[in-house]
Amino acid sequence: MKHLKSILTILILAVAVAGVAEYAMAQKKQPIKVCNKCGQHYKGTHNCPKAKKPDQKPKSEPKPKPKSVPKQPEPKPNPVPKQPEPKPQQLPNQTFTVDGVSFTMVAVPGGTFTMGATSEQGSDAYGGEKPAHSVTLSSYYIGQTEVTQELWQAVMGENPSWFNGTGSSRHGSSHSENYGINVKRPVEFVSWDDCQVFIRKLNQMTGKQFRLPTEAEWEYAARGGRNQGYKYSGSNNIDDVAVYQDNSYNKGKSSSDYGPHSVASKRANELGLYDMSGNVWEWCSDWYGGYSSSAQTNPTGPSSGSSRVSRGGGWGDDARRCRVATRSSYSPVSRHGSLGLRLAL
Repeated sequence: MKHLKSILTILILAVAVAGVAEYAMAQKKQPIKVCNKCGQHYKGTHNCPKAKKPDQKPKSEPKPKPKSVPKQPEPKPNPVPKQPEPKPQQLPNQTFTVDGVSFTMVAVPGGTFTMGATSEQGSDAYGGEKPAHSVTLSSYYIGQTEVTQELWQAVMGENPSWFNGTGSSRHGSSHSENYGINVKRPVEFVSWDDCQVFIRKLNQMTGKQFRLPTEAEWEYAARGGRNQGYKYSGSNNIDDVAVYQDNSYNKGKSSSDYGPHSVASKRANELGLYDMSGNVWEWCSDWYGGYSSSAQTNPTGPSSGSSRVSRGGGWGDDARRCRVATRSSYSPVSRHGSLGLRLAL
């Protein structure tokens, strides 16, 4: 047995020695080569240290940076010209005729103004004109002139005026003066209540809705539809625009200038309205009340009171009482020879 194991060991060693000898002979037969990358001599295969490894990605050459193009400035948009604020739409004036007597209503575009004792009124302002306050009004119409004697006559069938040129039993025996017939004068000696009767009849005849202006409408129109303007309606020179004591009353009863003058005998204001200062006081629809400093829209005055507002001054008043901001009031049944009306619509 031991002898058999020895034989096997010898055979294995012989085979191994033969294999080594065979490998050595094969190596001797291979030609010697030179690596063209690293310069080493080798036979058979050669692991060149400079050769690319299969799992290694070739280094990419850096990409050239793109040339920077200077940034062009963005074109500025063409400036849009500023449009002027739209003006309130100007309505056309309207003319009406009653029994052959024509009268014109002037359109007043709505707007906002400061009512009361504004700066141009100065020290002439009375306490009742304060505080000045902002008022916004819708568009409306107002009479180009005060209601004339001829228009009142056409509607009511009578002329109640003190200055009617004929005298009137309505005024009693004290009315003995004859001032000449001139139906182009404003009607006067009419109460607030009288005016309501006149307006109801006029509306029946025309199918319209005439009325007295509110106090705010009256002042806005007297100011020519402007926020601030003249002390008087259309001028700072009262003689240009008003019939008042210096050119009427002070001349005495013997003068043809005494009393109210024909409507539109003085210069009109910016809206084309006549006699908003002077000639006769004009009834407004409001009850009289104090002003508030708060802004208002289309105000109509207090809900009740004892006297109604009148505005504008009259032919017997001084300049201070003919300003656009001056306020007065009378009982709704009061009448006198310097108290008339102007229509609104």
